[in-house]
Amino acid sequence: MPAILKGWIERVYAYGLAYGVGEHSERRWGDRYGEGTFKGKRAMLIVTTGGWEQHYTERGVNGPIDDLLFPINHGILYYPGFDVLPPFVIFRVDRADAERYKQITSSLDERLRGLFTDAPIPYRMQNGGDYEIPSMILKPGIEQPGQYGLRLHVRPGS
Repeated sequence: MPAILKGWIERVYAYGLAYGVGEHSERRWGDRYGEGTFKGKRAMLIVTTGGWEQHYTERGVNGPIDDLLFPINHGILYYPGFDVLPPFVIFRVDRADAERYKQITSSLDERLRGLFTDAPIPYRMQNGGDYEIPSMILKPGIEQPGQYGLRLHVRPGS
C-alpha cells in the first residue's frame, strides 16, 4: 500500500479503537473481523494499476487482484468491522486518454451511488461459528469443493 495510507492506518487504528476491543475467552476472541468498532460502516478501495486486467487474474503474472488486496480489504478494513465493498479497480491507468478518463469517471460515479446499498464482500465473521476458538482456524469441512487459499475466508455461494 502507499506509504501515506500505511502512515494513516498506524496513526488512526489505535489500541482500543480499531483493535484490542471485546472479550477474549474460550468462546469469543475479541470484537474483530466483522464485529469491531466500525461495524455498520462501509469501506471501498479505489485502486489504479499500470498493468492490464489480464495481469491480475488467476493465471496472470500478478495473481488475482482480490488476493493482492486481501491484506487491506480483510486485514485492515474488515478487521475492525467495516463492511467491505468489492474494490473499484482501474487497469492500465497510465494509458488513459480523455475518452477513457470519461468512461472511468462515469463508472466510478455509478459505483459510488451504490456505496450504501451494494452488497459487501461476504467475509466470514470471526465469532460467527466458522472458526475454532481460540485457535482461529477455519473448521474443517466448511469450505466448498475447489475453495482454497484466501477464498476460504469468504462465505461460499456469495
